Amino acid sequence: MSLKTFKPYTKSTRGTILVSREGLWKGKPYKTLTVPNNSSKGRNNYGRITSRNHGGGHKHKYRVIDFYRKKQNQQAEVERIEYDPNRSCHIMLVKFEDGERFYYLAPKNIKVGDKIQNGSNSEIKIGNSLPLKDIPVGIDIHNVEINPGGGGKIARSAGTSVSISGVDGNYTIIKMISGEVRKINSNSMATIGVLSNPDQKNIKIGKAGRSRWLGRRPHTRGVVKNPVDHPHGGGEGKSAGGRHPVSPTGQSAKGLKTRDNKRTDKFIIRRRKKKRA
Repeated sequence: MSLKTFKPYTKSTRGTILVSREGLWKGKPYKTLTVPNNSSKGRNNYGRITSRNHGGGHKHKYRVIDFYRKKQNQQAEVERIEYDPNRSCHIMLVKFEDGERFYYLAPKNIKVGDKIQNGSNSEIKIGNSLPLKDIPVGIDIHNVEINPGGGGKIARSAGTSVSISGVDGNYTIIKMISGEVRKINSNSMATIGVLSNPDQKNIKIGKAGRSRWLGRRPHTRGVVKNPVDHPHGGGEGKSAGGRHPVSPTGQSAKGLKTRDNKRTDKFIIRRRKKKRA
């Protein structure tokens, strides 16, 4: 995939950078593997807004992705590689020998017509899914399960992967892009390769309208609001808020630890790297 730039006919096209979709499937998604995708617009089951500035967006269907890779010991052929509006990486439609089709996350450098397989007997090659215990140290993997049979949870966005750095008894040690090093049960499944569409991080939206197509609504800064609406609000003229930055509900925005899951602390060998302020 390559990046697309535009001639500066307007102010928006001057700064726009998008990812070219050349080579992707141009038709509609495989109907059997799609379901309606009704937007919640940031509201919970009571109808109250719990995620602000969400709503609108282009209408699209949800593609049902198989993160479990349960169909094992059968070869499948990659029929096509598609754009998916619900995620940053591309997806691939695969057809097994018995005629059954699934959507999988598409790794980088996989092509239409390639053969893939799931299970312990699979070859170590891009697109194949195996238990962590059968994958050599140093291999890049994605769609990694945290618990065996729980479906892939780690490394699912465009251009991402994690690497296996060692083995500790019944656990495999993996290193994530964030710098975190943790142990995962060696029976958990993972897929070989780095995910597709690595240029996603270089996109420049270019105009407010494109953000609206993606379901993002305008965001009003706290310092321009009234004190009744935001802790940063009020003051004469352009004031900086007069306090340390917080959310509208008063929670610190300067690195307050919100993780409270001591049950899995024992699996984390090294915490992720902290970003510099």
